[in-house]
Amino acid sequence: MSAPERCPWAGPEAIYVAYHDAEWGVPNGDDRALFEKLLLEGFQAGLSWITVLKKRERFREVFDNFDAEKMALYDDKKIDTLLSDAGIIRHRGKIEAAISNARALLDLRERTSLAAFLWDFVDGAPVQNSYRNMDEIPAQTTVSAAIAKELKSNGFRFCGPTTVYAFMQSMGFVNDHLVSCPRHGACAASGQAFNVPRR
Repeated sequence: MSAPERCPWAGPEAIYVAYHDAEWGVPNGDDRALFEKLLLEGFQAGLSWITVLKKRERFREVFDNFDAEKMALYDDKKIDTLLSDAGIIRHRGKIEAAISNARALLDLRERTSLAAFLWDFVDGAPVQNSYRNMDEIPAQTTVSAAIAKELKSNGFRFCGPTTVYAFMQSMGFVNDHLVSCPRHGACAASGQAFNVPRR
């Protein structure tokens, strides 16, 4: 009997395999980590995720580890510095959106945490799916569309329904590992032990 195989999207590259095996689909309630991933998914729009993954450490360095309070103070000089950094994705619209999103997050935090805001859309528990083939997995859902709409109404940008669903998959709001993947069961177990962030 052959050993279970990873989700095919993980491919052969070590950095992608490690991401699949250690991060993707694990429920996360940390505000900083959620904010980082939401922004990086925005930077990924139109590109492959592995492109962003290979640049993630540099993103963390130049964006002050995605500290929203620091990012909210970025000015035109900082934007010019970011646009000249070949270690990140140099897209003015996405960079400006990241800064705008930091300010939106600070406004949101006056009412609730980002984690509590987002996890409320799935009633505080990861959705356990049972997909057997990649073509069964949707690009977006009614929930991701609802989250995208609420994020937009709260001032967030570059977070449409497809971007939000990719975010939900990666941060464990849904378990979209194929049932044949050994990580499906592991992420399901993580979901059972997950402590719901409080508002």
